Amino acid sequence: MYLELFKLRELPFRLSPDPEFLYLSQAHARAKAYMESTVWFTDAFVVITGEIGCGKTTLIETFVRELEKDVLVAQINQTQVSSIEFLQSVLVAFGFKPFRMKKAELLATLNDFLIEQYNAGRKIMLVIDEAQNLSERVLEEVRLLSGVETTKDKVLRIILAGQPELNQKLDAPELEQLTQRVRLRFHLPALSDAEMHAYILHRLEVAGSQGREIFAPDTFELIFRYTGGVPRLINTLCDTAMLSASTKERDIISLEEVRAAINELQWVEYASRTGTG
Repeated sequence: MYLELFKLRELPFRLSPDPEFLYLSQAHARAKAYMESTVWFTDAFVVITGEIGCGKTTLIETFVRELEKDVLVAQINQTQVSSIEFLQSVLVAFGFKPFRMKKAELLATLNDFLIEQYNAGRKIMLVIDEAQNLSERVLEEVRLLSGVETTKDKVLRIILAGQPELNQKLDAPELEQLTQRVRLRFHLPALSDAEMHAYILHRLEVAGSQGREIFAPDTFELIFRYTGGVPRLINTLCDTAMLSASTKERDIISLEEVRAAINELQWVEYASRTGTG
């Protein structure tokens, strides 16, 4: 690859959600704070939405990684499932092997486990990514789980994260009971022009740039025009531009390399392809 040419330790623009590379814009910091609030409130139910590629999964991975040992987490990423498969997934995440259980047994086992862990002084959390894919039936199971309680407190803390369609689902009249349980809702926007600039420099620094200029100053405006400040698109364009530069043995990314990357990706300006202009 191009690590030696740019004198970097690792690839700065990988698409995988690596917490080491998390850049906290003001909005990302707020979303993370909302997630962290679930640790302290027993009736916590937080919904985080954002466009594809805005960094929701990286936030979740960072949040889960930083939790104290007294917090038990069931992290669900596969959401195109039936209600029974969903309950099985939650129990599997908590260490059970529930595949021969009927629904009533799944619910009883999960309910008993939650109460047992609460009585043992542990905090229990359910984190669901890609929650926009959950069916109405599964969302009803989420609502029922959110209602498990002792005489004093709710037992299960819940975070739902997903694309904007999740908000549309939650606003449907059929899910009003679930929506009333939600304590906080936040929509994660794309990065601003200035935040995108800082985001690129941050990822390069984490990868080992040590402050060296790798992207020429006049490239950032063009990158923003074609990515709209969406982190996943920024990563794709910057990585492709660095590959383009490496084929010419150039250790500074100029407008030429960014334009070459845009042509290779066959992109048009972000506002044009998304209808936001």
